[in-house]
Amino acid sequence: QVHLVESGGGLVQPGGSLRLSCVASGFTSGHYAIAWFRQAPGKGREKISCIENLDGETYYRGSVEGRFTVSRDRAKNTVYLQMDNLKPEDTATYYCSTDPNGNILGACPAATNSWGQGTQVTVSS
Repeated sequence: QVHLVESGGGLVQPGGSLRLSCVASGFTSGHYAIAWFRQAPGKGREKISCIENLDGETYYRGSVEGRFTVSRDRAKNTVYLQMDNLKPEDTATYYCSTDPNGNILGACPAATNSWGQGTQVTVSS
């Protein structure tokens, strides 16, 4: 069973930075993709970034492209989301997700059936 654990959230001032981590375990294959989602209060969950574990192909939502960077450490089965120049509108609970069967579409998991517990990011002065 695939298990995802996020960490790294917190309170940061506008313009600041945070790095989120997502540790994955339980994959039967080393070929999978991880997606980062976020959900702001009163809003739906939106996909903001993905990374494919083998060749490192990435995807970014337009609103975060150029400010957020996704990367992975294959030895640690960990995916990172470096968030720079944070804005108040980035305030949300951030989740990582994957397709536990390892199916991939582009840089993203083909389905999002496994989720972490989420980590809160608050951008405020």
